[in-house]
Amino acid sequence: MTDRSPRLDTPRESRRQPLVRRPSYNSDAFGSFAEQFARYMGTARFLMWMTGVVVIWVLWNAFAPADLTFDEFPFIFLTLALSLQASYAAPLILLAQNRQEQRDKVVAEQDRQANARAHADMEFLAREVASLRMSVGEVATRDFLRSELRSLLSDLDERSEKADRSEAGEQA
Repeated sequence: MTDRSPRLDTPRESRRQPLVRRPSYNSDAFGSFAEQFARYMGTARFLMWMTGVVVIWVLWNAFAPADLTFDEFPFIFLTLALSLQASYAAPLILLAQNRQEQRDKVVAEQDRQANARAHADMEFLAREVASLRMSVGEVATRDFLRSELRSLLSDLDERSEKADRSEAGEQA
C-alpha cells in the first residue's frame, strides 16, 4: 500500500495554469521554413530584388514630388524596414545553420561508423591473407613435386640397374 499524502521533505508540484497560454508549433516545419528562407536569402535573385527595392525606394523618395514621397532624405523608414528584415533573417539563418550542423554531425557519425567497420574488415582480410601466405609456404609447389619425382625416378632407375646387374652377374 503506497502513501499518497505529500511528504514534508519534498517540494510540492506547482500546478498553476499560466495566464497566457504558450503557442504551440511544429519545430520541424518551422526549421524547414527557416532553411528555405536562408536558402532563398543566399541567392542572387534575392540580392537583385533587394537591390531593386532599395534603389526604387531611394529614387522615388529623392526625385518624386514632395506630396508623393513617404520617406525623406535620411530614409529612416527604409533603415527601419531593413533593420526589421535583418532582425528576422539573422535568427532564421542561425536556426538553419544549427539544423545543418546537426545533420552534418549525424552524417559524420555514420561515416565514422562505416570507416570503423571498413577498418575492421581490412584488418580481418589482412590476417586472412597472411594466414594464406603462411599456409601456401607449407604447400608443395609444382616445381618441388617435379624435382622430388625426378629424384625418385632416378633412384628407381638406379635400383633397377643394380637389380639388372645383379641378375646378370648371377646368371653368368
